Amino acid sequence: MTHTLLSKMIKRRTLLQHAVTMFGAVAVGSMLTLSSAQAAVGEPEKEDLKFGFIKLTDMAPLAVAYEKGYFEDEGLYVQLEAQANWKVLLDRVIDGQLDGAHMLAGQPLGATIGFGTQAHIITAFSMDLNGNAITVSNDIWKQMKPYIDKDADGKPIHPIKADALKPVVDAYKEQGKPFNMGMVFPVSTHNYELRYWLAAGGIHPGFYAPHKGDSSGQIDADALLSVTPPPQMPATMEAGTIYGYCVGEPWNQQAVFKGIGVPVVTDYEIWKDNPEKVFGVSKGWADKYPNTHIRVVKAMIRAAKWLDDNNNGNRPEAVEILSRPEYVGADYEVIANSMTGTFEYEKGDKREVPDFNVFFRHNATYPYYSDAIWYLTQMRRWGQIAEPKSDEWFMETAKKVYRPDIYALAASELIAEGKVESSEFPDFTAESGFKPPQTHFIDNITYDGTQPNKYLTKFKIGLKPDTEI
Repeated sequence: MTHTLLSKMIKRRTLLQHAVTMFGAVAVGSMLTLSSAQAAVGEPEKEDLKFGFIKLTDMAPLAVAYEKGYFEDEGLYVQLEAQANWKVLLDRVIDGQLDGAHMLAGQPLGATIGFGTQAHIITAFSMDLNGNAITVSNDIWKQMKPYIDKDADGKPIHPIKADALKPVVDAYKEQGKPFNMGMVFPVSTHNYELRYWLAAGGIHPGFYAPHKGDSSGQIDADALLSVTPPPQMPATMEAGTIYGYCVGEPWNQQAVFKGIGVPVVTDYEIWKDNPEKVFGVSKGWADKYPNTHIRVVKAMIRAAKWLDDNNNGNRPEAVEILSRPEYVGADYEVIANSMTGTFEYEKGDKREVPDFNVFFRHNATYPYYSDAIWYLTQMRRWGQIAEPKSDEWFMETAKKVYRPDIYALAASELIAEGKVESSEFPDFTAESGFKPPQTHFIDNITYDGTQPNKYLTKFKIGLKPDTEI
């Protein structure tokens, strides 16, 4: 064995041990033991893998890890398979037909706490930040325009708040007509972002009451939200079934290209640098194949970094990959509109939004506990979590599902191999699971992940910590 190789092995082992030490010993089923960390340098327990995804641009880390050979570098032979919808995708991970999948950030949390299908799902990798928008039909946009502030050139001033939609919704209510909007899944980021935006403008998006047999999410609603799969959003709106929707790309820009709707606000404007998708696996799978799991995360970290490298200079190549029918299958120009750092609102109103899609910058890949807790607060706010919960419950649930310990092992391996720099990651300490209090929300309410119940008291619309439906 050469001195160089021996030095690398010692460095890798030291980094891995450091990652585990900084997170502490085994804790409530959420931390790996030191022996597990040491095994991480070995061969994968399972080499042939099948991962699921939905046809959205934020599945990009999976496609890039496959096309660039990062999975193969880890001794993994991966098949990527598009799924019909989010429920089918989740069910197939639970029953073992899929080894893992591109998931909505709320899916592992919703499944683990038993909202919908009960199963313990975990995530050790956040796939991206931002990437969604809210689009309304041309007719609704026309009705909103009188209430939207404009600049000296007559262009709408962004962000556009739901205050401009409220008079339209109120008019529908006065006429006894339901105001229907679409989102992609009950525990989706899109559902919570659309609800957040509507409520900030005084429009009640409705409560859930699963304990009373009502999972519609439409109790006391001013706007009625229902599920529509992402690729069907534009056609469903064009048919008049819904008047607007919240979805990921390329289905907002598709509405612009087709001339059937106008994106009014991006999720970057609702909550700056919000986590959007995660890579999810079952807890049982992760326990059975720990080395494989770490190697999957390694490959996806490399893919995310490639997507953001060179000031997004690799994005045109990424767009070409995503435009292929086996991935997203939309026109290159439609995908490029947002993936290359611009976003088109009203037809011809294209603006620079360099962080519309973020895959690695701002620690985008790190699974923060505070991100998990934000989703849990919104589940509680809208009744998906029916009963009051303590701050400790929020923290314990986040630790069951979000696994920065596994991420730290993968990142430490990459650092030891010289593929990434340590400066590109947060400190792997227990405290690094929380972002500092976040202020960049459309309603200017500050979120502190260490105080979830205090956060819930700040909203005019929604359940308070001690109230139930």
